[in-house]
Amino acid sequence: MKLRSTTPISDSLASRAALVAVAVLVAGSGVFALGSHVFARDYEAEIKAKEQEASKYNSEASRLGEMADNLQSELDKINSQITTIQGQIVDSQKKIDNLNAQIKKNEILIKQRRKAMGQVLADMHVDDQISPLEMLASSNSIGDYIDKQEQRSSLRTSLNGKIKEIKALQKKLEENKKLVENTLRDQEAQRNVLSSKQSEKVKLVADTKNDQNAYSALAQKRNSEVAKLREEQAAANRRALGSGVSIPGGIPGGGGYPGVWANAPLDAYVDPWGLYTRECVSYVAWKIHSTGRYVPHFGGAGNANQWPSTAARHGIPSGSTPKAGAAAVMSVGTYGHVMYVESVNGDGTITVSDYNFAWDGLYRYYTRSASGLTYVYF
Repeated sequence: MKLRSTTPISDSLASRAALVAVAVLVAGSGVFALGSHVFARDYEAEIKAKEQEASKYNSEASRLGEMADNLQSELDKINSQITTIQGQIVDSQKKIDNLNAQIKKNEILIKQRRKAMGQVLADMHVDDQISPLEMLASSNSIGDYIDKQEQRSSLRTSLNGKIKEIKALQKKLEENKKLVENTLRDQEAQRNVLSSKQSEKVKLVADTKNDQNAYSALAQKRNSEVAKLREEQAAANRRALGSGVSIPGGIPGGGGYPGVWANAPLDAYVDPWGLYTRECVSYVAWKIHSTGRYVPHFGGAGNANQWPSTAARHGIPSGSTPKAGAAAVMSVGTYGHVMYVESVNGDGTITVSDYNFAWDGLYRYYTRSASGLTYVYF
């Protein structure tokens, strides 16, 4: 398998025209050829493409999420402004209602004062029909007569003053009312503008969130497709071993592989040989090293199907004869797969152990055909 992820079985779907040789596998004691050439499928390329699409969709969803948050913040400010201006409108309306009440009260007072003035004037008119001599004769004294005359004049003057005062107040109230009404109109106009902006922002927030959800759904769909491809890839890997080979379920942290790597996520670390952990290549390199043999640093050329050529540069030979302790390399697919040979059996099979065969980062121990493999003798 490759440095970072497990071995895909085939080449790019986008380049199906490329013919890839499929390894000759052994079933039982005979050779079972899957065919000399087939149109192969590069699961890794498909997975990478879909992961890139998912990343792009997630990035766009994140951008739209930030945009929606900013729009919502702007909408919150508009809502706050509308709340404030609505409070001002309520206050202005209360002022107008209060002024209307005062104006109405003053109108009643004016009517009352005018009615009183009319009564005084009527009394004065009646008195004016009496001659001064008759009024004087009816008075107790000249002083009483003078007092009555002064009282009539003072009352008339007082009533006139009150009426003028009330009218002045009425005029002031009317002016204040007009000012408040103008303010109210301005406030209502401002509220209408804000309400229009509010409607626009509400729609923008809703549309942006809908777009965000759509991109999130696309990303989720691509991730589901990736998961399905990985399942198909694992199944293809199992088929590549040949019919009649029983592949057991994976064991977490099996084979004595160091716990710091085995218990970490797949590809979490790079081991001392430049290989990603929990991959087939890392496990086999560690397994060989644990027996006291030399394993070179692969320096970026550690995909499983690169092992024979990389090992040759370090003087490590390869061949087609199975040997216990050798690395058994399958060259199918883009990256291949490597297993550790635990034992060579007398029926033409070998017992091997490996990691990440089913793209799950798990350990396996099983028996399979010894044919169709390249063995690297560290």
